[in-house]
Amino acid sequence: MLKFHNYDIVCQEIPDEVTLAFNITGCPNRCPGCHSPWLRDDIGNPLDMAAIGSMLDCYGAAVTCICFMGGDNEPAEVNRLASEIRKAYPNHKVAWYSGNETLSEEIVPANFDYIKIGPYVEALGGLRSETTNQKMYKVEDSTLVQISAKSETALV
Repeated sequence: MLKFHNYDIVCQEIPDEVTLAFNITGCPNRCPGCHSPWLRDDIGNPLDMAAIGSMLDCYGAAVTCICFMGGDNEPAEVNRLASEIRKAYPNHKVAWYSGNETLSEEIVPANFDYIKIGPYVEALGGLRSETTNQKMYKVEDSTLVQISAKSETALV
């Protein structure tokens, strides 16, 4: 079961979106320099459609995207929730931030609009850095098209 520690409304995580971002706990990654090491612990509240719906009820049309910040411990559950969000909230975008270097085989890209992969490496910087190892993709026709700082590439 996915759990979340907290959530926030953010405007810089996903391009041109007002995003409801859930910080998911139980992170299996141990990135040196991690800004949220407490997210490694198995703490928080269940992240399910009831919790997502409750938050969306609070913010109404102000939110245009729902983002899973983590969830690498249960990618199949992230994928399942993304699919349910697609059906229940077709006007909202869906995004996932994964700290893994590659996309899990349990993820169906068509369930998402944006996917970020890559562990945080302090010396390389985040997505805004030209030297980052992290990659942000926009999903177009089930293909991941890189939109982050490095040159655009596509993954199928």
